[in-house]
Amino acid sequence: MKRLLFFIVLVLNLTSCGIRKSIKHIPDVKQYSLEVPKVNKINDSTFSFKQNYLSKNKQQLWELYIKGNPLQLGYNNGALTQNLMQKQEEIFFSKVEGLVPSKFKQNLLRGFLKWYNRKMYLNVREDYQAELYGLAQYSSDKYDFIAPKYLRSLYLHGAHDIGHAMQDLMMVGCTSLAVWNENTEDGDLLIGRNFDFYVGDDFAKNKLIEFVEPEDGIPYLSVSWPGMIGVVSGMNKEGLTVTINAGKSKIPLTAKTPISLVTREILQYAKNIDEAIAIAKKRKVFVSESILVGSANDKNAMIIEVSPDNFGVYKVENTSRIFCTNHFQSDAYKDDKRNQKHILESHSEYRYEKLQELLQENKKLNPEKMASILRDQSGLKGEKIGFGNEKAINQLLAHHAVIFSPQKKLVWVSSNPYQMGEFVCYDLNEIFSDKRLKSGQFAKSDLNIAKDPFVDSQDFKNYGQYKILSSQIEDSVNDRTKIFSEDFINYYHSLNPDFWLVYYQTGKYYFNRREYYKAKTEFEKALTKEITTVSDKKNIEKYLKKTLKKI
Repeated sequence: MKRLLFFIVLVLNLTSCGIRKSIKHIPDVKQYSLEVPKVNKINDSTFSFKQNYLSKNKQQLWELYIKGNPLQLGYNNGALTQNLMQKQEEIFFSKVEGLVPSKFKQNLLRGFLKWYNRKMYLNVREDYQAELYGLAQYSSDKYDFIAPKYLRSLYLHGAHDIGHAMQDLMMVGCTSLAVWNENTEDGDLLIGRNFDFYVGDDFAKNKLIEFVEPEDGIPYLSVSWPGMIGVVSGMNKEGLTVTINAGKSKIPLTAKTPISLVTREILQYAKNIDEAIAIAKKRKVFVSESILVGSANDKNAMIIEVSPDNFGVYKVENTSRIFCTNHFQSDAYKDDKRNQKHILESHSEYRYEKLQELLQENKKLNPEKMASILRDQSGLKGEKIGFGNEKAINQLLAHHAVIFSPQKKLVWVSSNPYQMGEFVCYDLNEIFSDKRLKSGQFAKSDLNIAKDPFVDSQDFKNYGQYKILSSQIEDSVNDRTKIFSEDFINYYHSLNPDFWLVYYQTGKYYFNRREYYKAKTEFEKALTKEITTVSDKKNIEKYLKKTLKKI
């Protein structure tokens, strides 16, 4: 940590001029006409400005429809979602404060990120900068000490990238798949994805489904959160889809194009796979990412694999299905040592094998069967691996799940909790037409997919309680004054008995209280479970070794 802080301070001293220049940057928006929105509040969950709307459906998903030139899109978005966007910003920065409680380290981090992001604007399209500028006018004043509103909004679009570039946090352990021909009920292309980007349960509460009709390009749907113009999951009116899965990254020296803005460009301007590849090739990214692209016009899907210094395309032959977890599969990365190590040591390959297993069990997929795959919590061969294990397809932390039927232009979006609430169906043919304007409806509710029965189970209630107690146990590791009874520990075990982390945490609790025999039992029990990564297993073994020396 000391070395890292020294490095940050040194870099800041050496590059203060570059930081000052980036902080003063404001995009040129004079070329765009603008009407500052006057929002009409219809009720507490419905707002409008001309043909732009924000409403909340009965599944508690926010639906936003905006149209116009880039600057107008930003203003319309910001004016309608202002309260939601400011709430989202507060949740995000509160999470950062929780991870970095020291004010001194917060200041260092803030300075480092200003330096790290100093050249980001040079790698972002001018029309997207104009849109972000309009959106940022409705940001909170509360966080102006971090960066000016426009630059803060730009930086937040790199949060996904920076998170796993800086620490390989893998807050993003996403799973996606595409099937077609003999693998679907009707032969059409069908795509499913879990977006496992976790910044806390509060961050995922206000899911936002954006229907965007830009002045230039193709209308599209995107699923994310308030304040986001990039795309992590989406489909355009041509039936082209994009979803992103994080890969193993080295730490680049500077931020470039956020991956969500690359996929936004693909969605807005590509009608087929070849056009998607051409767009991705033009952009310089600063993390490793897999982009699963599905295309109604090609009736096919493939994966674009990008990183700061490499580019690959993975296409399947002699089969009509493709899987994507968190490792690369194209020839461009076959000799990449970082990728090879990630396959061996992470949970990515395990989930990939689980997808293969589930496809053997589920023939001729339809949207309902796809939803059941995305909600699956079991390990290989149906093994119980504990609720919340990242080796499962459903890790009980997804921000959202989406199912695409590109040829029919249908999209299903999950509602809370995670991907287990009702999947709400949207028909892009209707939404981007006069028919929607006349009906005033977004969802095609007769095609919705029912919620997972697990939501109403005792196991799900237990999982919620487990998360609360797990946080208490984790806090006790650094605070010996916190003492738990045997009954408390046993109850904690009973809430999630198949999960290795339960026993690892209680082992650390006993170890720090110098109750080494009890710690030994817990660590040994943890090692009998399906442990998420090689690194996790090594940590348990190190603790056990230290424990045995104490006995």
